[in-house]
Amino acid sequence: MGTVQESLQNKDAGAEAPPLPTLRPRQSLPPKGSCWYCEKPLDSVRRFCGKECADGFDEEAEFTRSGGAAAQA
Repeated sequence: MGTVQESLQNKDAGAEAPPLPTLRPRQSLPPKGSCWYCEKPLDSVRRFCGKECADGFDEEAEFTRSGGAAAQA
């Protein structure tokens, strides 16, 4: 029987590192003074006027990235 520290080290040695969270495309956008989705005027900090626009932007980005536009043609 070892110390608590030794048992934790042995337990961690076999465990895989948790996956890194994926960044949404909207998180890399710089603020531009208006909503990136609907162009509503905003302050110089925010990127979207609300959750609906942010979610809509994410949906369009995923659709475009997965080739959805090409599948529609």
